[in-house]
Amino acid sequence: MENVNWFGPSLTWLGHASFSFVDEKGNRIYYVDPFDLPAGKAGLKVEKLQEADIIFITHAHYDHFSQSDIKKILKDSTVIVATADVLEKIDVDDKKKIAVSPNKNYDIKGFKFSTTPAYNNKPERLNFHPKNNNWVGYIFALNGKMIYHAGDTDFIEEMKALQDLSLDIAIIPIGGTYTMDVIEAAAAANAICAEITIPMHYRRLNQNYEEIEEKFKALVTSSKVVILEELK
Repeated sequence: MENVNWFGPSLTWLGHASFSFVDEKGNRIYYVDPFDLPAGKAGLKVEKLQEADIIFITHAHYDHFSQSDIKKILKDSTVIVATADVLEKIDVDDKKKIAVSPNKNYDIKGFKFSTTPAYNNKPERLNFHPKNNNWVGYIFALNGKMIYHAGDTDFIEEMKALQDLSLDIAIIPIGGTYTMDVIEAAAAANAICAEITIPMHYRRLNQNYEEIEEKFKALVTSSKVVILEELK
């Protein structure tokens, strides 16, 4: 297990689909989908999580949009980036909310990012993440690298165009049930062709997650798979 700190700044897997990033520009702290954060729990590697400069939410499900976890890392100047259905449920100043939708480019105080579609296209999953909800994934231009957090999604047609971006890191769900399973996720990783692919959104859903990790590594041939150690 490892954390991806070999490319400069820290990238930490907080568990499930939750990640934190340190931006060298201004030493900013970013979170994506903070959920079940470890602050205040016994036996942790950190006593307290750093407060967020920007919080990114991909969609409205409780394990991605957790108001109690947002409060753990919120400060007066925190900006919350999310889809409109999420933002309407958050009680902070509207000036600190940025509404996003798929296939758009954004800039927050010099930090540039874009959004991607995130939805299900498998018949058995269509009700979990409908395309017309306009939920998102994110692509960050962070410390000279391009990092993709897919959100909750199947292997959708739009992912094939990501190969043209020469992504440095792609973070994608592999757990099945609500998103791509390991076979579908490997096909997506091979289409995206990021330098590094990091799986997420699977350990809580599968008791045999170590077997899934090994299968994913064996099936991905166009990218290096890095299995992160969860912070908690």
